[in-house]
Amino acid sequence: MLKRHSSQPYAETRHGVSREGASPGYTPRHNHLLALLPLQEYEQLLPDLEPVALPPGKVVYGAGDREDHLYFLAGGTVCRFCRTDSGKSTEFAVSGSEGVIGIASFLGGISMPSEAMVLAAGYAYRLRAKRLQAEFERDGPLQRLLLRYTLSLITQTAQTAVCNRYHTLEQQLCRWILSCLDRAPANELTMTQELIANMLGVRREGVTEVAGRLQQAGMIHYSRGRMTVLDRPQLEVRVCECYSVVKKETDRLFPDYQQLGTDRVHGSGLDYQCRENRRISGLPPASARVSVAA
Repeated sequence: MLKRHSSQPYAETRHGVSREGASPGYTPRHNHLLALLPLQEYEQLLPDLEPVALPPGKVVYGAGDREDHLYFLAGGTVCRFCRTDSGKSTEFAVSGSEGVIGIASFLGGISMPSEAMVLAAGYAYRLRAKRLQAEFERDGPLQRLLLRYTLSLITQTAQTAVCNRYHTLEQQLCRWILSCLDRAPANELTMTQELIANMLGVRREGVTEVAGRLQQAGMIHYSRGRMTVLDRPQLEVRVCECYSVVKKETDRLFPDYQQLGTDRVHGSGLDYQCRENRRISGLPPASARVSVAA
């Protein structure tokens, strides 16, 4: 059973955000959606973005909590899951720096019956729902980006339901490992088998058995709650189609995403990606150059 943590926002210092962020190791531009914003819109948001630390196990939003903020994830991994009255749980989506937490804040629902918990430590920049509403009333690029992200999230949720119903535990575990790995800075994940079992809604013994087979096949090394992926291509062979369905749909909606990491490394701009993003969104070409902070 998952241990419950306080659903109140994690304590943080209200030192504000400088033009490129004040959080150690992270800037708002590490969130892909913020990185894709035209420079003018991005700079208008900066004063209202609050940095928030996300330690492992932190519940960003509990079931039924009022979602007064939208969290732009700059690092780490957050899992969305539902819990039954008997305490059992199962995940339906994971998010990292490609997305946000708190979609009820702009969809009009105020709250959701699911929970969002931090799996891997990271950082986020949160925006008050009232400020976000003002952006939506402008019908600007942020609105378009968030709606497209919501569409990708719906795809992930639907495909997870298919996976949980029709595919083997090995396929489910491979999908989950790859999804978390896509949002990790390295090929290592820190999580217990009990946590994995709770997220997949299965018995811990089943996870132990499958993880043992994957380790014996040389795909992973698992010890003391630390999993190192040794052979990703083989995991991609073992995984079901659900992983590629979600990835292809995300790539279709956000062709810009694939270039963001490269641009951070090499310092190049996002001119092409933002032009493509605006073309897909039906926006006129932006005159301002948009770049990603190193």
